[in-house]
Amino acid sequence: MIPVTIDGQSIEVEEGTTILRAANGLGIQIPALCHHPALEPYGACRLCTVEITYNGRSRLVTSCNYPIRWEIEVQTASDRVLKGRRMLAELLLARCPSSPEIREIAASMGVTEARFEPGHEDELCYLCGLCVRVCEELIGQSAISFVGRGVDREVGSPFFRFSEDCIACGACAFVCPTGAIKLEDITDKEPIPLFSEFDVGLSRRGSIFIPFAQAVPKVPVIDREHCLQHTLGRCGTCQIVCEADAIDYDQEDEHLELEVGNIIIATGYDAFDARRISQYGYGRYPNVFTSMEIERMLSGTGPTGGRILLRDGDTEPESVAIIHCVGSRDDNYNAYCSEVCCMYSLKLAHLVRAKTDARIYECYIDMRTGGKTYEAFYRRLQREGNIFINGRPSEILPEDGKLVVYVEDRALGRQMRIPVDMVILSVGLEPRHDAEEVAHLFGISCDQEGWFKERHPKLDPVGTTTDGVFIAGCAQGPRDIPDSVAQGAAAAARVLSLIGQGEVEVEAATALVDEMVCVGCGQCAETCPYSAIELLEDRGVAHVVEALCKGCGTCAAACPSKAITLRHFTDRQLISEMLGAMSAMTVLERELAPA
Repeated sequence: MIPVTIDGQSIEVEEGTTILRAANGLGIQIPALCHHPALEPYGACRLCTVEITYNGRSRLVTSCNYPIRWEIEVQTASDRVLKGRRMLAELLLARCPSSPEIREIAASMGVTEARFEPGHEDELCYLCGLCVRVCEELIGQSAISFVGRGVDREVGSPFFRFSEDCIACGACAFVCPTGAIKLEDITDKEPIPLFSEFDVGLSRRGSIFIPFAQAVPKVPVIDREHCLQHTLGRCGTCQIVCEADAIDYDQEDEHLELEVGNIIIATGYDAFDARRISQYGYGRYPNVFTSMEIERMLSGTGPTGGRILLRDGDTEPESVAIIHCVGSRDDNYNAYCSEVCCMYSLKLAHLVRAKTDARIYECYIDMRTGGKTYEAFYRRLQREGNIFINGRPSEILPEDGKLVVYVEDRALGRQMRIPVDMVILSVGLEPRHDAEEVAHLFGISCDQEGWFKERHPKLDPVGTTTDGVFIAGCAQGPRDIPDSVAQGAAAAARVLSLIGQGEVEVEAATALVDEMVCVGCGQCAETCPYSAIELLEDRGVAHVVEALCKGCGTCAAACPSKAITLRHFTDRQLISEMLGAMSAMTVLERELAPA
């Protein structure tokens, strides 16, 4: 370790550590426009110049690429250093007079105007080389480079034509401090943006990202399908800059097998895909939104910071139409009521009006406000001046920069044509796309609409036909947050009651496999409705999990080799019962016969 003194503060660093890195360790900020921690030091801007003293002699060096090899004293803000930085700031300001970034850093050094002849008014590139170096060192493509010499030096692709080597990753444009690099000037390949799943596509994300602000655990995840390290073996910036050394590209997904006594299935729901109703234009007309997109907009941590904006990202709507029951109460899609649409539509109307003072139209079939204080909230919105139209819109069409909603108001008995700036589709709830697969996995069943089926709708709404497996929330059917919370608590209480018992009673009449007869065909395992039969591959026979078996006899009926029987209901026992019954009938007939 080598002792170093920087602005009067002492620190010990490893040999070869740059002055800039050592200063950052002490919390001393040195300006640098061409430095990036993932790239080799370049020293192009020279704003990071500092004064070092060694053996009584002092000189100016660039701190980003000067390695510490012996004990030195460093001054980051001496008169010589500040004078040199102001001169450099003037030169940069003369080259890029309209760059806000250059003007800001020059102003921080007391420079507002350059004494030199200014360059081109639109020039933004000050030749820091970040774009060139990131393309060459990290991406390994060298699609752009420096061209020319002296005052004619600039950054461009070979022969200033579209580069075949460019993969349109956008790394050059990302690191450019002034926005001088435009991807469309380098390649004709179309970059593929990555959209945030949590923000339902309203914001973009990188290949490494934190899923959302309240994620647990709150750690970044890597999108392996788009990460250049995983797809091309290049980049690795996140691993280089991570001070905690927490990035491991060799990690693999882990599949855990846990032995448990109870399972609560709370897999939730899928939102109805509004694109399926083509006449509403979602996905075709920019300013048609779904309710979840508006929900994310309203969030203070959302993509717009809580503002309600049109797709241009800048304009607030002056009029908004909210369409209830999109995908629900419709024989063409889902005939059932999604239960939550009316109330969350009223909530969105209230919040959108409060934030934008827009005129709100609500198109509904029936207003279903069955919860506690829900009706009072509905009446409050009526008093606020929202316009309620009793009818389902037939079509939405663009016209003169507006979206025109065509709807029949059943209360007035006439057709209406409503031009608005924004349309919000209140989408319904659907069973998850993998519900059938999950039901088969846990030995439970789904109803005709695809929701998990409870043991009894009134007496056991959280239980299933498989002991120890419970359902809660929207996995069972559409419900709002209070009902989901109550059902989740009920399912947890049922689990705790079973845990408190210590032991449970199992069915007495369970299936029994005769391993001497079983041929291991697997038909019993396929037909068992409770997933109580497994195949032992090492022995080539079926095995009954007695804790799951309900003694229904399906497996015994399906077994082609008659290797499965039910305890207390074997063929011999059933035949004996039948013979006994027949004998008793014979005796009874004799006794009742006339003498």
